[in-house]
Amino acid sequence: MIMQLISDISGLKKTDCWEEDALRAFQAKLGNKKDRFPCIPATQGHALQQLRYGFAGDPRNISSAGELAEMMREFTVLSRSFGSYTSLIVFFETNEQLAEQGTVEEFETLFWQQMNLLAERDRKKWPDHIPEDPHDPLWEFCSHGEQYFMYCATPAHVKRQSRYFPYFMLAITPRWVLDEFNSAPERASKVKSKIRDRLAAYDSIGAHPHLNSYGSDNNYEWQQYFLRDDDSALSKCPFHRMLAGDKSNDFSITEKGRDN
Repeated sequence: MIMQLISDISGLKKTDCWEEDALRAFQAKLGNKKDRFPCIPATQGHALQQLRYGFAGDPRNISSAGELAEMMREFTVLSRSFGSYTSLIVFFETNEQLAEQGTVEEFETLFWQQMNLLAERDRKKWPDHIPEDPHDPLWEFCSHGEQYFMYCATPAHVKRQSRYFPYFMLAITPRWVLDEFNSAPERASKVKSKIRDRLAAYDSIGAHPHLNSYGSDNNYEWQQYFLRDDDSALSKCPFHRMLAGDKSNDFSITEKGRDN
């Protein structure tokens, strides 16, 4: 498995592999001039080569969470040197059966499994000002002492093409990147308006009702990390159950490749 973060295809140690296929598909999605990807800052990060890419194994295997944790640590240490539009893009090895038969809800389960396992492998304490309860408007996911916005895309999304990708994929953006974007309110407002217009044209379903802004009284970040292909949503954050000490779950992740 390729562990080192790369900035483009030239960084791949081998070609004609699933990693190359995933990266080319992502670059085509963000570089499409006809069907423009809604998130303008992401397309800017792509154009400026400020995004960093990593690859993990099958998301159903526990070992992939260890790979994700290592990439998160590397990215957190180096991210400020990559530029103000940087994000970490992680592609998971998604075999044909999982890609074709996996449902949105099953991928949602895998996403929260990855988040719980990633938190278990975190070597640093979360910032003191971040609440433990995901149902607090100021809560957001943290790793290696840094606050992050998490985005998940899957092969099962159809109507919400902004959340579709042929591989199980995470896009992980530092809070400092988002704060810098919002530091010029007038410009940020104009860009957000364009994003909403692009989203309406890109998806065949309206914007999810849980999309909101960090810190708003009625905003909960965890609800935006994984958007289903309709307007339904979980009533309770799975990550909250872990923090509360409830280790029970029905995740389909396997013990194969357990890392210590």
